[in-house]
Amino acid sequence: MTLPAYLPILITGVNGVPGYNAFRHFHSQYPEHVVAIRPTRYWPLRGEGIIPLDIEDVQGLAALMKTWKFNSILHAAGSCALKSCELNPEMAYRVNVQSAKNILKIIGDRTIRLLFLSTDLVFPGKSSGCYTESDAVSPVTVYGKTMVMAEEIIAHEYPSAVIFRISLPMGISVNGHAGAIDWILSRFKKNNPATLYYDEIRSPFYCEDFNSIAEIALENKICGIYHLGSHRYLSLYQIGQIVNKVGGYSPRLLKGCMRIEAGPMPPRAGNVAMSNKKLLAALGFDPFRKWPYHENHVPDKHDWHYDRPDHKVFYPEQIHKYLYRIPIAC
Repeated sequence: MTLPAYLPILITGVNGVPGYNAFRHFHSQYPEHVVAIRPTRYWPLRGEGIIPLDIEDVQGLAALMKTWKFNSILHAAGSCALKSCELNPEMAYRVNVQSAKNILKIIGDRTIRLLFLSTDLVFPGKSSGCYTESDAVSPVTVYGKTMVMAEEIIAHEYPSAVIFRISLPMGISVNGHAGAIDWILSRFKKNNPATLYYDEIRSPFYCEDFNSIAEIALENKICGIYHLGSHRYLSLYQIGQIVNKVGGYSPRLLKGCMRIEAGPMPPRAGNVAMSNKKLLAALGFDPFRKWPYHENHVPDKHDWHYDRPDHKVFYPEQIHKYLYRIPIAC
């Protein structure tokens, strides 16, 4: 079997949702040619191909590069914990900006395919959403500001890189708390309420579609910034409705509010839905399935999640079947 030219590949941020799902995808195909690093403190995450190594450890990264001679890097490491970043900007800079610098250091003068994951939260939100790559960035959070800095460094110092501004990746996490679905579930499973915003709107996508896009991007020559999110725009409250109803949890557990009612910490963006037209044009086809896939899982009113027809059974296993993964063979 002829191996793809992008192998061997290094994946950072395997403790996050996109990094973990990408690692599982690539490692299942090429187990001897895919390496992921995770923070040394994150000891529960272990297995073949996973190496405990902090992204701040430049010497350790350099030694790993020397050993493996990577042809590509999917840099998904970073901290998207909004409140933690606000309270500790130095940590946010170290994890989100310095990590990007460290990746560029170990690349040096090598010709390596680099994919970097940024965020839709580089934007503040506007009533119409539908941000394009040419729109000016103006983040309202420390997290967003550090990601803008990382974008600028990579774009300037390594222009052949692909920068994907991603929205909410919908897939399993390794700890059951990372990512939108798992955080909401962590509340509902304990019979605790989850309060989500009516006016923060995102472009969630299935991780399976992201994996396919990443694989294509590793093999072709596209470069620059691309918005990566699906065609369906949803508020965080609507996402909560979907998880609540599909999982069969009590509808009373879901609470909603406007961002202004939640207080100033952490600050929240508004409608940061992104247009993916530039990415579709670069790929030459549309790789996205809408999240959620089934139209009858899409809320159409404020109390949609209270409607539980007698003939329809809802239970937590359906979340894995319909929301964590695309429920079709394709």
